[in-house]
Amino acid sequence: MVQSRVVMLADFDYFFAQCEELRNPTIKDKPVVVGVYSGRTEESGAVSTSNYVARRYGVKSGLPLFMAKRQLEGTDAVFFPVDHEYYKQISDRIMQIFSDYAGSLEQVSIDEAYLDVTSQVEGSFERALIYAQKIKQAIKAQVGISLSIGVGPNKLVAKIACDSKKPDGLTIVKPEEAVGFLAPLPVDRLLGVGKKTSARMEQMGIKTVEDLARFDVQRLLEVFGKALGLYFHNAANAVDNELVAEQGEAESISKIGTLKQDTHDLEFILQKTDELMETVYKEVTEKGYSFKTISIYVVNVDLSSKSRSITLEQPMKDKESIKRNVRLLFEKYLAESYLEIRRVGVRVSGFSKEQPQQKQLSSFFG
Repeated sequence: MVQSRVVMLADFDYFFAQCEELRNPTIKDKPVVVGVYSGRTEESGAVSTSNYVARRYGVKSGLPLFMAKRQLEGTDAVFFPVDHEYYKQISDRIMQIFSDYAGSLEQVSIDEAYLDVTSQVEGSFERALIYAQKIKQAIKAQVGISLSIGVGPNKLVAKIACDSKKPDGLTIVKPEEAVGFLAPLPVDRLLGVGKKTSARMEQMGIKTVEDLARFDVQRLLEVFGKALGLYFHNAANAVDNELVAEQGEAESISKIGTLKQDTHDLEFILQKTDELMETVYKEVTEKGYSFKTISIYVVNVDLSSKSRSITLEQPMKDKESIKRNVRLLFEKYLAESYLEIRRVGVRVSGFSKEQPQQKQLSSFFG
């Protein structure tokens, strides 16, 4: 019998605001708002993170700061500017602890990481429950931060499990429960299904994940294209073979650039990533590499950063594979995030090398 993977998604609860509470415990029961200030006026800018006290007043990420202050008027709310250096120090400490617990660790952003703990719990989801509790306790004791963890047979299920119970949540979804767990959820709970896609699916009679799972796959390919159509079909059926990319993996080649203007427009973004991809591909070709993993990096207007990756079944060496998968990653990312993007990056990794080029390989690592 093939051992099921056991994957965790750990998401630090209201992280920036929680870091401020850690630095100043007296504010813990007050509405706490961390904002990105534009500098134009005292109130111009947007909310980056708020604690759950502030969220009860409707203050959430992306809300203009002047509106946040209006909604919190009459309370003892406290506002802070983003302190990335401090938050990164806290994040780095947590990631270091994660690395002691995980077989493979993939940091998705400053406040989110996937852990493959299959070997640590010997494929047992019963043991995974105890193991997740142990990790949460270790982070709380050593750093003082609470986090939510979702556990599933793959990254997709772990992510949705984590999102289902916050803050300080722990949700376990066993392999045999995965399809049933996803089935009743609104289809937009799947990564990649944003407002436009959700509206299109509703026109097709697809409202829940179960509807999508049962929908004719050929019709999905016709409407959404081969890559996205197949992804939607697999995701609805709880199928996700993407690996947890181990931290400190072999080398990677990447290029990051700033967009001419903040945007949420896919084609405008792809104009920039095509430029970056040319530079990356040139270096990959010069070094004689084949690659298995393609990643994008995003810095949003609120200065939050995210990355997304696809790991291919076979090593590839053509430019079109990079271009096609960068587009797919951005389609999925833009569907799940409404924030405009400021900077973008393209990265390839998971290299293998043709034998005649072996001397260059040693010089690359040197």
